Amino acid sequence: MRKISMLLLAFMYGMFQPSLAQTTVEKLTGKEQREVIDSITTILEANYIFPEVASKMNTLLQDKLKQGAYKKISDPSEFAQLLTTDLQSISKDKHLRVRFDPDGIAQRRNASLSASDSIAFAERQLIRRRAGNYGFKEIRILDGNIGYLNLTGFSSVDEEAGATAQAAMNFLSNTDALIIDLRQNGGGNPSMIQLITSYLYGPEPIHLNSFYNRPEDSHSQTWTLPYVPGKRRPDVDVYVLTSANTFSAAEEFSYNLRNLERATLIGETTGGGAHPGGTQIATDRFTVWVPTGRAINPITETNWEGVGVEPHIKVSAKEALKVAKITALETILKRSDIEKNFHLQWALDGYKAEKDAVVIDTATLKSYTGDFGPRKIRFKEGMLYYQREGNPEHELIPMSRDMFRIAEIPYFRLQILKEQGKAVGLQGLYSNGRTDKNMRSEN
Repeated sequence: MRKISMLLLAFMYGMFQPSLAQTTVEKLTGKEQREVIDSITTILEANYIFPEVASKMNTLLQDKLKQGAYKKISDPSEFAQLLTTDLQSISKDKHLRVRFDPDGIAQRRNASLSASDSIAFAERQLIRRRAGNYGFKEIRILDGNIGYLNLTGFSSVDEEAGATAQAAMNFLSNTDALIIDLRQNGGGNPSMIQLITSYLYGPEPIHLNSFYNRPEDSHSQTWTLPYVPGKRRPDVDVYVLTSANTFSAAEEFSYNLRNLERATLIGETTGGGAHPGGTQIATDRFTVWVPTGRAINPITETNWEGVGVEPHIKVSAKEALKVAKITALETILKRSDIEKNFHLQWALDGYKAEKDAVVIDTATLKSYTGDFGPRKIRFKEGMLYYQREGNPEHELIPMSRDMFRIAEIPYFRLQILKEQGKAVGLQGLYSNGRTDKNMRSEN
């Protein structure tokens, strides 16, 4: 259990905190370059997931050092970037990175000097995690009773992170579909993957993933949890949004659900990083993030390293949410009862209009202006604006040549009534099926 816990804690795929800015940076010397490369090659030889690849990378660095390829570099950050490029040229491993981070190294080392230093370090980490709300950036109920979760990172699960996840999943527990947005999620810890996924299944355990850890020569597995606080939703349709920036643990979540046929992936093929590991201190000023293990999916018996996770529906990351909302509602409508159809169709029509913008010529827009009892339409700066007596003014967004919506009032739409091509009245449409009408005022 201790080995499994250590592996889970180390499985921080690509989540880094920026180091504090330095006012002055001491230039790099040839001696320091040798020390950095000697340390990194030793670390890779002992820890990198593929020993034969580590040997090739080490040979490259040592050869380039002997040939003087780094001799003219005095900027430490530039040196770190070049080492990263050289290592990845052999490994193709996007997790493997060298960083110039003297402040971060000092903080980590100071944390082990005394109990007070350790507590202070832990408190700084906690403040940062709280500031990011443990990755839970946005939670909403969209029109059509679609749940939306924007998750920017998979935090390790402790008391606070677990409570945040539980609150989020329970808030979304009564929706008819669930969209999980991972387009800006760079990774994290599999313990949060395990917790969130458990809400999408019943109490029977589901094998999510397996991991091999090279330094310990050990294997571990993750399964869904037999108990979670609140309501499970094994029946809800799940849609996962991906982009080229979706990476590491976010890819594992996507890959797991795709191969378990539990979710529909929409967006772009992900970044392609499947090797867990962690940051190791090379010298007083340099660290190296070393992949020490690899994921082994129980269904495919492989992982997404170097190839990424391919979505079911390929669209640009920018369009992924729009497509997901439409896909979710169209799926729900196919099996919904008649009483729900009007509300769902209302939402679907709105989403389709949002995705495919309607353009109306200026002359037509101007022909719709006027007073219609308590309602007024005005043309300003190329757009129509609507105002009801005593209420604020709102921009009208075309859904068709004579139908408009208002972003701030999703339950209301406005239809232009025409006779012989001329606007003679306005009809208000409401998401509950109610309508009202006002004819054009006589001047």
